[in-house]
Formats: sequence, structure tokens, C-alpha cells
Amino acid sequence: MPGKVRRILTGVNAAGRSFILSDTMLPTAPVAPGAPVRTGLWTTTCAPASNREDDPVPDGVIMQTPPAHRGGTVVRITDIVPDSRHAYDPEELRRRKCKTTPDRSARHPAFHATDTVDYAVCLEGEVWAVLDEDETLMRPGDVLIQRGTYHAWSNRSDRICRMLFVLIDAEPLKNH
Repeated sequence: MPGKVRRILTGVNAAGRSFILSDTMLPTAPVAPGAPVRTGLWTTTCAPASNREDDPVPDGVIMQTPPAHRGGTVVRITDIVPDSRHAYDPEELRRRKCKTTPDRSARHPAFHATDTVDYAVCLEGEVWAVLDEDETLMRPGDVLIQRGTYHAWSNRSDRICRMLFVLIDAEPLKNH
């Protein structure tokens, strides 16, 4: 399953009839060398979203987080490589506008937080969701609701883990 992602986009024609507007294999791109591979599926810039706009990600361009405080969303597929093959770079997290702190990075080098509510769905493989106090193993079909907390994804297996992420703009946590 890892590799290109097929995205089917619907629309409405001039007669008001629904149809398939595009059916495309989107390319994947690494976040950084030796890091997870992402495919951007769709993004919205505000809520309510418009169903009349052009395709915001025609080439699967990597999207980091939705526009802050406008109700935007990001949908993407991420292939998380095994930790043994991942070259963690905390500076890369900061470039992607993720919150990081040195004390939390000691728990896992990819520890970060974003001002979003994230729906994280394990599609294939397995990955550990690592938090400040806990961690849990996710397998296909498991869904984690990430509510702006510090976390990391740790793939302790020898296979890629494919995840679907839906990020929704949210108010920042006050005590975080």
C-alpha cells in the first residue's frame, strides 16, 4: 500500500449534476531526508469551507498545518518509516511550525504539538503514539483523537506504517 495515493474528487457540472471531476494518482514526498513521506490530499482555509473552489493541492504538495485561527483543515496520508531508518531533526519540526521543547524531546526526538484537533487513523502497519505520561500501540483500524497535546509517532517495527491524518484548526491549549 505505501507509495502513491489515488484521490478521487467530485464536482457539479453546469447542469447541476454530480460527477467525478478528477481521478489522480498523487505523488509522495519526504518531509526531510530519512523522515516520513507525506501526500497532501486536500486543504481548506476557513470554515465553512467552499465546495466551489479549484483543487487546492493538484500535485499532492505537502501541507503542514491549517491556517491558524480560521477554521481550516488539512487531510493527508503519511507513511511513517521505522525508527531505525528515521533521521530525526528537531529543527525540521520548528520549520514546520510545530511547538517543541528540549525537555519533551528527551522522551522522543520527534515530540511536538500543533494548534489543531487531529484525527489519526492507522491504515497499515503499526505505530506507537507517545505522550508525556503514556504511550499506546496503534494498529490498522485504530483512531486516535489528538487534541493539541505534545506527542510523537514511534514506529518500532521493521515495516512502514501508513496513517491518515485530518488536522482541524483549534484554539491553543493554555497550559501547554
